[in-house]
Amino acid sequence: MTNEEDRNPQFYICDCFTTDNIFLKDYKLHVIFVSEQQFRLDYEASLRRLGCVTDKQFEDVLDKESYLAPKFRQIVEHCRSRDISEERLLDVVVEEAAARVYRFPVFEKSFCEQLLEELEHFEQSSAPKGRPNTMNQYGILLNEMGFDEGFITPFREHYLQPLASLLFPDCGGSCLDSHKAFVVKYDLNEDLDLSYHYDNAEVTLNVSLGKDFTEGNLYFGDMKQVPLGESECSEVEHRVTEGLLHRGQHMHGALPISTGQRWNLIIWMRASRERNKLCPMCNRRPSLVKGDGMADGFTKHC
Repeated sequence: MTNEEDRNPQFYICDCFTTDNIFLKDYKLHVIFVSEQQFRLDYEASLRRLGCVTDKQFEDVLDKESYLAPKFRQIVEHCRSRDISEERLLDVVVEEAAARVYRFPVFEKSFCEQLLEELEHFEQSSAPKGRPNTMNQYGILLNEMGFDEGFITPFREHYLQPLASLLFPDCGGSCLDSHKAFVVKYDLNEDLDLSYHYDNAEVTLNVSLGKDFTEGNLYFGDMKQVPLGESECSEVEHRVTEGLLHRGQHMHGALPISTGQRWNLIIWMRASRERNKLCPMCNRRPSLVKGDGMADGFTKHC
């Protein structure tokens, strides 16, 4: 690798992003998972031939996708259909009162509980920790827990990309190639709310993981180009296990919680093809400096 390439990590974009399958690394097999019944009918015989011969091995394969809500898997499968359109997708995805803010179940509740347990263990550990972003004081960067490569990246590529491609083609939804993932925490003794802002992202997913809380709804205004005085805000409720997908430049904030504690998983998804032309944070042509990992999603090539 040359010095120039080492200073500026390069992300690659495929014009025709194909996510018709999931790759089972242990068996070097691409599969589609909609339901356990469908999966067994389509792949059990092939997996047996490839060495997945015991019931325990087969259950381990099924567990790889069991953290996702069945309806979410069905929605993604709709997106992978060759003849799907945004209009047909809206038959299975709920659009909230705020324009182009979409709600759908994402994770099983048991997975949210297990993830929260891991997050709290990490929070209480002596491991060095960075702030999730410039606005939230309390939370965790998921790359510091090693979650990027094995969890967030495949989740973005195989599940969120098909949705974003259909719902947000006008703002880079079809060419998302990096992300920043973190968890934020709201508590009566810590951060209560979040001021009106936009994200450093082309598309954002916000999933409520728990715990017990009251109030604290999100509110959405207009895109960042529209002055606040000309915007009419709409409230959107947080529901545990469910996600809200929206444009990163859509102005929004979080109202104060009144009781309890809330944790949210946030994934800022970036499209270098879009942000290489104009930085979404300063509205100027980007002036690049070296960054770690996926940095802010810029690359050297438009």
